[in-house]
Amino acid sequence: MSSPAAAASPASASHPLAVRTVAHKFGGTSVADADRYRHVAQLLLARDEPVQVTVVSAMKGVTDALIELARAAAATRADEITPEWRERWHELRARHRGVAVSLLGELAGPAVEWLDQRFDELAQVLAALSVIGGLPEEVLQRVQGLGEVYSARLLGEHLRALGADCAVLDAREVLVVSHGDLGVDVDWELSGRKLAAWRAANPQPRVVVTGFVARDPQGRITTLGRNGSDYSGAIFARLFEADELHIWTDVDGVLSADPRVVPEAVQLDSLSYDEACELAYFGAKVVHPQTMAPAMERGTPIIIRNTFHPEHPGTRITAEREFTGPVKGLTLSPGLSLVNLEGTGLIGVPGTAERVFAALRNARVSVVMISQGSSEHSICCVVKQEDAGRAQAALVNAFAHELAVGQVQRVQLVPNISVLAAVGDGMAGQPGVAARLFGSLGRAQVNIRAIAQGSSERNISVAIDSDHATRALRAAHAGFYLSPQTFAVGVIGPGNVGGTLLDQLLAAREGLLERAHLDLRLRAVASRGRMLLDPRGIEEDWRARFAQASGPVDLDRFAAHLLDSHLPHVVIVDCSGSPEVADRYAQWLAAGIHVVTPNKQAGAGPLQRYRGIRAAAAASGARFRYEATVGAGLPVISTLRDLLDTGDSVTAIEGILSGTLAWLFNRYDGSVPFSALVAEARALGYTEPDPRDDLSGTDVARKLVILAREAGCELSLEDVRVESLVPEALRQSSVEDFMARLPEVDAAFAARLQAAREAGKVLRYVARLDGDGRASVGLVELPAGHAFANLRLTDNIVQLTTRRYCANPLIVQGPGAGPEVTAAGVFADVLRVAAGQGARL
Repeated sequence: MSSPAAAASPASASHPLAVRTVAHKFGGTSVADADRYRHVAQLLLARDEPVQVTVVSAMKGVTDALIELARAAAATRADEITPEWRERWHELRARHRGVAVSLLGELAGPAVEWLDQRFDELAQVLAALSVIGGLPEEVLQRVQGLGEVYSARLLGEHLRALGADCAVLDAREVLVVSHGDLGVDVDWELSGRKLAAWRAANPQPRVVVTGFVARDPQGRITTLGRNGSDYSGAIFARLFEADELHIWTDVDGVLSADPRVVPEAVQLDSLSYDEACELAYFGAKVVHPQTMAPAMERGTPIIIRNTFHPEHPGTRITAEREFTGPVKGLTLSPGLSLVNLEGTGLIGVPGTAERVFAALRNARVSVVMISQGSSEHSICCVVKQEDAGRAQAALVNAFAHELAVGQVQRVQLVPNISVLAAVGDGMAGQPGVAARLFGSLGRAQVNIRAIAQGSSERNISVAIDSDHATRALRAAHAGFYLSPQTFAVGVIGPGNVGGTLLDQLLAAREGLLERAHLDLRLRAVASRGRMLLDPRGIEEDWRARFAQASGPVDLDRFAAHLLDSHLPHVVIVDCSGSPEVADRYAQWLAAGIHVVTPNKQAGAGPLQRYRGIRAAAAASGARFRYEATVGAGLPVISTLRDLLDTGDSVTAIEGILSGTLAWLFNRYDGSVPFSALVAEARALGYTEPDPRDDLSGTDVARKLVILAREAGCELSLEDVRVESLVPEALRQSSVEDFMARLPEVDAAFAARLQAAREAGKVLRYVARLDGDGRASVGLVELPAGHAFANLRLTDNIVQLTTRRYCANPLIVQGPGAGPEVTAAGVFADVLRVAAGQGARL
C-alpha cells in the first residue's frame, strides 16, 4: 500500500525524498474569531511545505457551548413553547455565520448555506433530546464534536478563497478508534486504508482536518476526549507520515515552570519525549502524554509554537536527550488529597499494596502518586480531591477486619495537597539532586509529606500542603538555578543607617541579579509612625512614597505581608534601636523569616529573650545575623565565630567599641578642653543627639555583652562594670543644660590626662572581658606603644586573645561608626543569608 503522504503530489512517485510533510495543529485560542483565522491562514501560506496537514480545534468556547446546548435541550420541559436552548442555538449559529461572512465576503454564500444545513441538523437532534428528556452518551459524542467540523470547513474555505489548493478532511470519514481502560486506541491499519482511499480522491497539497472527532469500530461517531484535538494532530501526523508536528498554542513554548506562579520561568529550547511526558502528567502546559505516543513511535519531532509569535522557534520535543542540567522543569499539581493506610499489622505482610490498589481500582480512583516507607508500616497514595472520600471509604472497607482487630491503626485522609515534581533526564545518575530539592524546600520552610522517585531517576515528586505550594515551586525553581534566589525584604527603621541601607540595596539589586542570581525585592518599609507595604515592590523612589505613607504601624501585618508574597525566602532588616521590635525576633524566626539587624537590643537585652531568639533560629533554620551590632561594618563577630567554630577558645576580649569615644580620646591632648571636643563631635554628627548616650558607656557595654555571649559566656548587661563619663549631677538634666554645664568636668579630665602623661601613657575608653567572665568598660591608661593608643579618628579595634592567638592576639581594626559603613555591614549580612540559601555569591 502506498503511503497517504505519497499520494499528495505526482512528483512524489519518482522523487519520494523530495516530499516533506509537516503537520500543524491549532487550538481554540488560535481560531477564536475571524481575525485569528486570517492570521492562521497567512501563517500557513507563508510556510514552504510541499504537503501541509492542518488539524484544527473548534473556536474557543464552542465545545462547551455545544455540550451546554445538549444538556439544556435534554432538560427542556414538554410544555415549554420556546425552549431555552433555541436562543443559545441561534447565538452559536450567528457566531459561525458571522465568521464565514467576515472571512469570505461575497464568496460566503455556499459556506453560510453549508453552516445553515449543519445547524438545522443540530436543531433536529436537540429537538429529539427535548422529546426523550435525556442525553444519551452516543448523542453527546455526536454533538460535542461539531465545533471542529465547522472550524475545519471555515479555515479550508478561507484558504481556498486565498488561492490555496486545499482539501477539507472530516476525520469521521477515516479515523477509527475504540475506547478502553487505558484511553483511546487507534485502529492504525483500518484508518490508514481509509485515508489512502480518501487521498486518492483528494490529492491536494494542503489538507485541513477536523480535530477531536472519529468513529468507533461500529461506525458510530465518537470523540477522542478532552485534549483530543492535540491527539488528533499526532494521529494524523503519523497517518500522513509527517516529518514534524507543530502544535500551535498561545505561548512561546514549554516553560520551566508555570509563569503565573514563577514569573522568572525560562523557556526550554528542547525536551526529550520522556521529559515532556513527565512534565505533562503533572499538569505542565506541554502536550498530553497520550498526544505524544504516535509521535514517539515514529520518532516524529513535536514543536510547541506560539500562534501569536510565529517567528519564535518554540520548544522542540524529540527522542534526543540534552543534559544541560539535572532539572529541566518543575510542575505543580493542585487539588489533591493524601490517603494514608497505617498499621503495625502491615509490616512484612505480602500483598498489602495489591489490596490497596485493588480497592482503589474497584472504586474507580486514579492514583497520582504512591509512597511507602521501607518499614512497610504505612503506605500512602495521592489522589484527586474529588475522589478522596471515595478512596478513604474503599480502603476502610477493604481493611475492615484489620481495623477492627487493631492490626491497622487508621486510614487517614489529608486534604489540600499539591504535588511538586522536578523533571529532567540529567537527574539520572547524578548525585545530590534530591538533596538540592529537599534542601531548597527546607530552607523555604516547606514541609514534605510524601516522596516518590522512579527508578529512571527522571522525576522526583513530593506531596506538600497546598498552602505552601507557590513558595515551594519558587524555592525549588531557584534551587536548581532555573531562576534567581528571590527574597521578600522588609526594612524597619529607615533613618540614617536604614535609609542608607535602602539606597545601597536598591542600587546594587540589578548587579546582584545579573552576577549572583539573587533577586532582593523590597516589599515593606516601616518606622515608628508609618508603614509602606507594596506587593509589587518598592523602587528607588522609596523616600517620596514613604513620606506619603501613613500609620498605624502594625508589625504583625508587616510580617504577614512579606510572607503572603509566597516568595521562597523572607528577610526582615531591623535598623531601629527598639527593644519592642527585638521582642518580635523569636516569633519571626520561628515563622521562617530571616532577621538581620544592627539593633543591639536583641544581642545585649534580657538573657531569656536572647535564648528564645537563638532557640527559634535553631528550630526553624532561619538565619539571625547581627554583625553590625559591634564595629559597624567590621568583621568582628564573624571572625570570633570562625575562631570558635574551628575549635579555638577565647581567653580575653578587649576593644575600643565606640567610634565617638575613640574620636574624643584620640583628639584629647589637653590643647582643647574635653567639653569643647564633645561639642565639636556633636556638631560633626559623631555623637548621638544626646551625647550622654555615648559618654555613659552603656552602648559599649552592650557591645561587650554581645561579644561575650558569642564567646559562650552568658553575660547580662547588669554584670558589666560600667564607668560613666557623665557626672551624676548632669545625668537627669536636659540636653541643652547638659551641654551648658559640661565644662564642669574639664578639670577632672585634665587631671586624669596629666597623670597618664606623667606615667608615659594615654587615655582610652576600653571594654574588657577576661577568662573568668569578668566584664568592664571604662577609661583606662595604656602604654603609648599599645595597639589601642594609635588609632585613626573613629576607628574601632577589637583584640581577641585565644588559645591559638595567645602571644600575639588577633586584632580587627577599622572605621566603627557612620551610616555608610554600618549600612554596608548590615547589607553584607543580608548577602550572607542569601548565600546560605543558595545564591551564587
